[in-house]
Amino acid sequence: MAGLTLTGVVKLYGTHPVIHGIDLDVKDGEFVVLVGPSGCGKSTLLRSIAGLEATSAGTIRIGEDDVTRLPPGDRGIAMVFQSYALYPHMTVRKNLSFGLENLKMSREEIDARVAEAARMLAIEPLLDRRPKQLSGGQRQRVAIGRAIVRQPKIFLFDEPLSNLDAALRVQTRGEISRLHKRLGSTMIYVTHDQIEAMTMADRIAVLNGGRLEQFGAPLELFDYPANKFVAGFIGSPRMNFFEGTILDAQSERVTVDVPGFGALSLPVEGASGKVGEKATLGARPNHFQLRRTASGEGHAVRFETNYAESVGTETYVYGKLEGNEADVVLHLPDHVPAQEGDILELVIESARLHLFHAETGVSFPKRRADGTRVAA
Repeated sequence: MAGLTLTGVVKLYGTHPVIHGIDLDVKDGEFVVLVGPSGCGKSTLLRSIAGLEATSAGTIRIGEDDVTRLPPGDRGIAMVFQSYALYPHMTVRKNLSFGLENLKMSREEIDARVAEAARMLAIEPLLDRRPKQLSGGQRQRVAIGRAIVRQPKIFLFDEPLSNLDAALRVQTRGEISRLHKRLGSTMIYVTHDQIEAMTMADRIAVLNGGRLEQFGAPLELFDYPANKFVAGFIGSPRMNFFEGTILDAQSERVTVDVPGFGALSLPVEGASGKVGEKATLGARPNHFQLRRTASGEGHAVRFETNYAESVGTETYVYGKLEGNEADVVLHLPDHVPAQEGDILELVIESARLHLFHAETGVSFPKRRADGTRVAA
């Protein structure tokens, strides 16, 4: 096992940069997820760590070793691909053992490693089958087992669940999380699904256009996003955004005028804000509450319903705030019998709201619940 350190990693295709000087420090035994929209560079960065892509600049260290120019086989990594990449003519047992045989390992050691991996992944009854006789979930467990038997310093996962149906994805991500706890190994996991990222990661690296936007614990990114991009990407449904203008900027509070909300006084640090500056207000769909069920005080708004989707335990309501043209999504608990044209009375706590500089998208700094400051 080992940690991973990326320093100034750049990747060019010709003269076109796809990775822009990324710095990342992954601790030994940590589960880190690389997440972002399609084309953001997350798979390219993973392949660079694996040695499948040559970096154009920067260094990659695994533990104390500089592996930037080493071939994949010498880096001490094992990779699990989206496509499983199993040998179709080999049994499961042979798929697990084949790489170890190429390393000239003893038969006793190979058999012990295969047996241990099969036990951990509950695929012992499958060892004499071939891949075509397995379900998608079983094939993925075999692919993970092939990585386990190598006992690598770092596991790399490239969107391993994208070929599975929804129910099996949930089951398999739980299996991978439990596997990480048992092995205590460093794991780097790529996905475009931010739900996978939130539920599996110790820390998440959010990428956008080949740049690292924010790196932190899942709830840190959810509660204290560094910028509008992270705020809109982390969380489902995505955060609602509203344009406004700063009326007053003090050392600990900013007052912003937002149509539909009126004047809002927000507990953020406004040293960088200026009166008259355009700003963007962010509100998560689940932070709005129906006024009749809300506890405590909050800022009141009126919402006109366009349509609603109820799944019994929760309701998604789509529409607009009165006086504001921005499309809004509400995520309300329980069944809410809202219909087109209904006016809902809502409240939201000011502390739940986020404020971003309209020009740069950078968040206004705010304080955590424990009083410590979150840097911009």
